[in-house]
Amino acid sequence: MAKALFGHVGAAPDRRLLDEVTRLRSRVQALEFDVTRLQAENDRLAAAAAEADEFARLTEPALT
Repeated sequence: MAKALFGHVGAAPDRRLLDEVTRLRSRVQALEFDVTRLQAENDRLAAAAAEADEFARLTEPALT
């Protein structure tokens, strides 16, 4: 069993697997960036909507 484990651990990593892991890490990083950007955009829009809602609630005297 020790020889089997040594053979598994001592084997060189598969280049295709390394390329796939690199590609996936890059994709995860891009998606995390998109999530952060979209959260910031959502926060900005929510603040603008709240401000517009407050502006709409202001009471002005009616012109007669």
